Amino acid sequence: MGEKVSDRNVPRHVAIILDGNGRWAKKRMMPRNYGHVQGSKTVENICEEAYNMGVEYLTVYAFSTENWKRPQDEVDALMKLLRSYLKNCQKTSSKNNMKVRVLGEIDGLSEDIQRSINELEEISASNTGLHFQVALNYGGRDEILRAAKKLAEDYKDGKVNLTEISMDSFSGYLDTEGIPDPDLMIRTSGEKRISNFLLWQLAYTEFYFTDTLWPDFNKEELRKAIEYYASRKRKFGGIDE
Repeated sequence: MGEKVSDRNVPRHVAIILDGNGRWAKKRMMPRNYGHVQGSKTVENICEEAYNMGVEYLTVYAFSTENWKRPQDEVDALMKLLRSYLKNCQKTSSKNNMKVRVLGEIDGLSEDIQRSINELEEISASNTGLHFQVALNYGGRDEILRAAKKLAEDYKDGKVNLTEISMDSFSGYLDTEGIPDPDLMIRTSGEKRISNFLLWQLAYTEFYFTDTLWPDFNKEELRKAIEYYASRKRKFGGIDE
């Protein structure tokens, strides 16, 4: 599978906020969409590198519920790129034995994109390699609200009672049902906020911020982030022993 960073302390689940595509393109006097294309190629490379280092789950924040506010031509270009990426991902998921799952309000995307997502998830469902989650039309608050509504419906229908509701049972209503919470969250481009990403799941996650723009993020940058994680002592609200 390749050289691991450390068998001792590799994060099982890494989440990444992909930031800096537009600035990367601007630095090269190119349109923002050029940066998004390069950023999608970086996603493919990092999936492979992460798995080679021993990561089991990788989640990327590709398009948020707030991204619809961007200029229409950029949104249209992103949707075109997404269509191409989803088709290509069907091939790469089979080639790399990668299981793909999409998080977010999928009903808010166009019907052809929804079909591609369903096809991709079905095709890759039995793969046993990297678990790769893509957050599309995703927002953490929206996810929690949708989960609360589903729970309320089940309560109304008598499928659950108040004494059965717990942290674990509520997690089962989230988009990440069955997926362990991230151990490490990486954000590129120098920004230091989580931007409505996995608000429930990041409760005890280690955060790593880098000035590197996403299209420039590579194996060495990923290694730095994982080595940072390996240096941390996770206490989950407890005390040092």
